[in-house]
Amino acid sequence: MGARKRLSAQARKEAKRHRFVARLRNCPTSPRKMRLVVDLIRGKDVNEALDILQFTNKEAAPRLSKLLRSAIANFEQKTGMRAEDSGLYVAEAFVDSARILKRIRPAPQGRAYRIRKRSNHVTVVLGSEAYKKMILEKESEKISAEQPNEKS
Repeated sequence: MGARKRLSAQARKEAKRHRFVARLRNCPTSPRKMRLVVDLIRGKDVNEALDILQFTNKEAAPRLSKLLRSAIANFEQKTGMRAEDSGLYVAEAFVDSARILKRIRPAPQGRAYRIRKRSNHVTVVLGSEAYKKMILEKESEKISAEQPNEKS
C-alpha cells in the first residue's frame, strides 16, 4: 500500500472513531413518511430529540426513538462516558430507499394495478462535543510527550 493511500485510510479510520452510528434496515414504512419525522430531530440535542419523538403522532416516531436510543447506547459502550455528561447531538440523520415489494391489485375489465409497498433504511449519527475535546487533549499530550525538551 502506498504512503498516500495509507495516510488517507488512516484519516478515514480516525474520522470513524468520532462517529457513533445506528442503522435501521428494511423498515416497512415509506421513505417519504419517515423523512418527515427524521427532519424533526436532525441537528437537535439527544434529549430534546427523544422528547420530540415521544410526542410526535406519526407511525415512524417510535421506531426512530428506538433507533436513537440504540445510537446512544453505542456511544456509551464505545467511549465509557455517560450520555448525559457528554453533550450528545444528532449530527446526521438520513433516510434511504430500500427494497420495494410489488403486489398486484385487480382492476376493472381484467386489468391489474401495481401496488408498490416501499421500505427504507434509516441512519442516525451522533456527535459529542465533550468526547471531541477529550480526544484532542489526549492527542496534544501525546505529541508534547514525544517532543523532547531542548536545553541550550
